[in-house]
This record gives sequence, C-alpha cells and structure tokens, in this order.
Amino acid sequence: MTQPFPALDILRAAKIVPIIRTPSARHAATAVQWLYDSGIRIFEITLTIPDAVSLIRDLASDPALLIGAGTVPDVAAAAACLSAGARFIVAPWVDAELRRPCEEAQALLMLGALTPSEVRAAIAAGAGAVKIFPAASAGGPAHIRSLRSVFPSQVFCPTGGVEPENIADYLSAGADFVGIGGALVAVKHIEAGNRAAIQATARQVVAAVGAAPVGAALGARP
Repeated sequence: MTQPFPALDILRAAKIVPIIRTPSARHAATAVQWLYDSGIRIFEITLTIPDAVSLIRDLASDPALLIGAGTVPDVAAAAACLSAGARFIVAPWVDAELRRPCEEAQALLMLGALTPSEVRAAIAAGAGAVKIFPAASAGGPAHIRSLRSVFPSQVFCPTGGVEPENIADYLSAGADFVGIGGALVAVKHIEAGNRAAIQATARQVVAAVGAAPVGAALGARP
C-alpha cells in the first residue's frame, strides 16, 4: 500500500499480534477476556473459529481494542470482517483481490510469504505488512535476518513457532512485530479453565516485547 494505516503504527508499537484460533467462539471470547486482563488490547480473530465474524463485531464495538481478522479466505469474507469492524486483514498467502476492500475501508492488509519472490508478490498485491509464515520451520530469526538484508524497509511479521522465549530474537533479527498463537492461547488451558496458565504466558509475552500494557495507545476500556 502506498500509505500506512493507523493499525500499522499500533502494531509496530505493540510488537505482537496475539492470534486467537480456538474450536469455538466461546473459547475465543474466554481467551480474549483473560488476555485483556493481562494487559493485551490487540487480537487477530481467525476465521477458522465458528461464527468468527459475529465475535469480531462484538469485540470491535469496544474502542479500547484493535481487532483484526486472520486466515481470511476471500474477498467476501474480508468484506464481512471489515463491515464487522476489523481494522486489519490477514491471509497466510498472497491474494491480490483482498487489496480493494482493505483500501476502501482504510484497513491494513497483511499477506503471507516465505521467500524473497513471495515477499515481492505480497508487496505488489498491496500488503502493508508481510506475514512471514511459517517462520520457525524456515529458519526462525535467521530467516528474518536474511530477508531483512534484501528488504530493509518492508514491514515483517513472522508467525508460526513464535514463543515467549524467542520473541526478542525475532525482533532483534528485524521483525517489526510478531504473531503468536498456540504458545499464548493454548486450547488445553482454555478448556480446563486454567486462567492462571494463560495469563502467566501473557505476562511473559508482555515482558518480552517490553510493552505493558500491549496496545495501550488505544485508550482505556469504558
């Protein structure tokens, strides 16, 4: 995209995108609440969650939260998420058709790539940020460092295998922010009602990025 959108500045300041991928909307809502209580205000709600668009609408009604949609399969899904209040759209592949609805809504588009050729394709398709996925299996921070040498000004968000213990390594290697899913939102802990385990990991993540609370620039919750 030729111009940055507000969501991008917030994500760069927060340094993380918590990815919510659960078997039900109820589990997702529980995860969001527990993470909110730990100081996190940014959430990517994946469309693999049943009735994800309704959840996005509910969460986006809170001005204290920055809500995005992940694993967005097509233009129709993107339009539904943007209409529901999503402020960034994420696909783990390159889909140039997602550019138009995002530009019309002034929302950030994040497209997935792994190789230099795929990164170029994502940029050409209108990505304001490139999701490097799956990051860990491609070499982790070393892979980000290599890509950064070729794309010194491109916004990168590595995802896939990011954990509290390696967040600092990814950021040092050149990531602008990271996406973290299963390591933060463990379904087994949600199903067991283990709030303490989820929040302990959240505190580790917040400490790792040096931002507390994450996304505080959005303002206080009513």
